[in-house]
Amino acid sequence: MSIDPREKTVLFIDGANLYATSKAIGVDIDYRRLLAEFQSKAYLLRAYYYTALVEDQEYSSIRPLIDWLDYNGFTVVTKPAKEFTDASGRRKIKGNMDIELTVDALEMSQYYDHLVLFSGDGDFTALVAALQRKGKRVTVVSTLTTPTPMIADDLRRQADFFMDVADLAKTVGRTPPPERASAPAERAAPVDRAMATADHKGS
Repeated sequence: MSIDPREKTVLFIDGANLYATSKAIGVDIDYRRLLAEFQSKAYLLRAYYYTALVEDQEYSSIRPLIDWLDYNGFTVVTKPAKEFTDASGRRKIKGNMDIELTVDALEMSQYYDHLVLFSGDGDFTALVAALQRKGKRVTVVSTLTTPTPMIADDLRRQADFFMDVADLAKTVGRTPPPERASAPAERAAPVDRAMATADHKGS
């Protein structure tokens, strides 16, 4: 991990993107261990998790994950996802959190030295460059181990450091058990899955 323990560090997690990446390499992220891993190696100020919620569902299966993260050291940022019908009549979910994440990262930049961005979305390249102009260091967490890269090349080149989820998963991941409902903290969220498909811009 390329983080100086004296650096004030923040984690910014693009929930849909990290979900897509972890599924692509066949692991579940244990968020308790993820937090502990960074707390042990960095001066961790805060960990943010960004995701959209489908409003009109009586019960969203992402809710247990959101509640767990909220009570266990993460700052959860949500907004309503929008459902719409595309030109071919298929129902789609739109819940991109790029703007919210970018605004927060820039507004908070005076308080941290190093931002760890869990996303491969090329739209964040401009954010990384802006933070670097402010003297910040940026680590991007995604993967290069899949047949189709999950991280945009521009984003990887712009970042100061790149961390592969496949390597991180050796300490904070686990193989998802087949045919078994997992614990709330590790449960797959359909809305994140839908948005990961709709909003993924890894290439």
